[in-house]
Amino acid sequence: MMNNPQNKKRQDKSGAYILLLFCLVILFSAWDYYSNVPVGPYQLIYPSNFGNRINIPQDNPTTKQGVYLGRLLFYEPKLSANNKLSCGSCHQQDKAFTDGKAFSEGVDGVPTPRNSMSLTNLLWTRRFFWDGRVTGLESQAAVPLTNEHEMGQALAVSAKKLKADKQYTALFELAFGDPTITGDRILKAIAQFERTLISANSRYDQYLHGTYQPTTDELKGMELFNRDPEPEKGIRGANCARCHGGVKNYSELFHNNGLDSIPKDNGIEAQSGLASDRGRFKVPTLRNIALTGPYMHDGRFKTLQDVVDHYSDHIRQSVALSTFLRGQSNEKNGKTLKLLPEEKKQLVAFLNMLTDYTFVNDPRFSDPHQPASKNKHL
Repeated sequence: MMNNPQNKKRQDKSGAYILLLFCLVILFSAWDYYSNVPVGPYQLIYPSNFGNRINIPQDNPTTKQGVYLGRLLFYEPKLSANNKLSCGSCHQQDKAFTDGKAFSEGVDGVPTPRNSMSLTNLLWTRRFFWDGRVTGLESQAAVPLTNEHEMGQALAVSAKKLKADKQYTALFELAFGDPTITGDRILKAIAQFERTLISANSRYDQYLHGTYQPTTDELKGMELFNRDPEPEKGIRGANCARCHGGVKNYSELFHNNGLDSIPKDNGIEAQSGLASDRGRFKVPTLRNIALTGPYMHDGRFKTLQDVVDHYSDHIRQSVALSTFLRGQSNEKNGKTLKLLPEEKKQLVAFLNMLTDYTFVNDPRFSDPHQPASKNKHL
């Protein structure tokens, strides 16, 4: 066949048109994914009394588009080996981001060794997990994603799965400046979303702001919560505030809280090798505590009444027992608090004040993959 210059010119033009059409398809496809995504710096809003000692790494500033992507990834089952589990499986919003189980089950059905912790006010948290073995939300997120008994999938495999989804390619470009999907970027986006999980509208918060008048039992419970017992002076207390005091009801402390004289789980001792760390675990936040049972690192207590009974009457002595719990009693020379039944009821009434229903129903934290008809938070 002769090489006709006119034919070649027409072929070149056709090729250019096809290339242009292809680019336009890609451009408009990306625009479709971008069009509803907010962009710009994310303003983290919290009460001034929470303080500004927050934790945001310089290489992962919080942006609207990053939080948008992180929320999708938090609820994305493709990040698990069996494509059935997401972060949201063990951290459910209506349970203040716990799952209501003593131990959670991962992709292989093996129960986790410890109870799933609540994800609340992580912006102020430095060390994560019951033994505080990880610093920083980005590092924390890597553990359950890759642990063989949890989501069980290497980050590189997760990135490969996401690359096959054009939506994610476009969203990673919007969040990070180019469409490259890596394990590091997956962790950063999830961490950005988790930093927005701020709970600050419980009845206790409203009381502190002067907009809620507690009941008599709630006020009595609050007094007990914040007082140390001084039987010599006739002052009764529950000694809770040393570990759970402050407006956030959280201090980054680690204690042996007298669950066992000889613990089955050695807690921080497994890392430090120190006998004084035996049975020491992170003091969890009490925010939304009424929604996060069962309680303790092994989920041994089903109710808040069980928890109060423990601290009142069943502290186990050991060399590692927290000094905060030694010799604390409402009876002279007593070994445990010995709260009265009425006082226990009042203490539980106060603990229920810490539930933030705005937080557990906030549509910004709900599963975006669920259709609106199935997502009760929308």
